[in-house]
Amino acid sequence: MRNANVALLQLCSGDQVRDNLAQIEQQIKQLNAGVKLVMTPENALLFANSAAYRQQAEKQGDGPLQNAVRELARRYGVWLLVGSMSLISRENPELITTSSLLFDEQGEIRARYDKLHMFDVDINDAHGHYRESDTYQHGQHLTVVDTPVGRLGMTICYDLRFPALFQALRAQGAELISVPAAFTRVTGEAHWEILLRARAIENQCMILAPAQVGRHGPTRRTWGHTLAVDGWGKVLAENADAVAALKVRVDAASLKNIRAQMPVLQHNRFQTSLTAPSDKLSSNQE
Repeated sequence: MRNANVALLQLCSGDQVRDNLAQIEQQIKQLNAGVKLVMTPENALLFANSAAYRQQAEKQGDGPLQNAVRELARRYGVWLLVGSMSLISRENPELITTSSLLFDEQGEIRARYDKLHMFDVDINDAHGHYRESDTYQHGQHLTVVDTPVGRLGMTICYDLRFPALFQALRAQGAELISVPAAFTRVTGEAHWEILLRARAIENQCMILAPAQVGRHGPTRRTWGHTLAVDGWGKVLAENADAVAALKVRVDAASLKNIRAQMPVLQHNRFQTSLTAPSDKLSSNQE
C-alpha cells in the first residue's frame, strides 16, 4: 500500500531477544517512506516464561531492550510502539508490569501503558493454565497520546474483553486504539475479530491490532490475524498468518462524519468511570 502511514507487524517471537529484534527490523526495513507509526504485538521482544520476564524487566527509560528499540526508531525515522515488555512498576519497585511503550522518531518515550487486565484463565489447549497475575502487577493508569496519525489510546490483548476501558479512552479523545496481542489460537478463532470490530463500532474509533502468530515453545500457539478496523467496523486490512507487516492508511479525520451522524458519546446515559479492585484509575494523558 503506497500511501500507508501505519504498519502493524505480525511476529512469531520466542525466548531469544536478538532474534526477535532482528525479525522486527527486517519488517521495518521493507516499509515505504510514508509509514509514520509502526506497532508490534504483545511480547514482541521476549516471549518466554515468568522467570525470563522478571530477569529482563527494565526501569522505564533505561535498559538494553529499550535502547535497542530507541535505536530502531531513530534509524528508520518512525514512531515505534512496543506491544508489551516487562517494566519495573511505577508504584512498587519490587513488582513488574507488562507494559506498552511508544517511542517517537527521535527515540524518546512518548507514552507508557501498563496492562490493566491480567489474563488469568483456563483454556482448552496444550498450555491450559494462564496466570499473568503470578508475574505482573495490574496497571493503574489510562493512556491517551497524540501521534503523527491521530490521538492514540493504548491497551494490551486481554483488555479487549472490557468495553468500559475503550469507552474511557474514547471519552479522553482517542481516535485510534492499539490492541497489541498474543491471543491463543482457541480464543482467537472464536472471538478475536468479533471483539475488535465491536470495540471499533461502539467507540467510533479505528482499532489497530498487531498480533503474534504461530508456535512459541512446546505449548503456546497464537492466532495471528493482525487486523485494522475503521470506525464503522469495516476491516481495512488483515494478515491471517504471515510473519510480515500489514500496511494500512489511517485517516482519523474520517471519523468526524461517523461521530457527527451518530453521536453515541453524547447519547451515553452511563457515566464512564473505571475502578480497579482497590483504587481509582488515574489518567495518564500525554
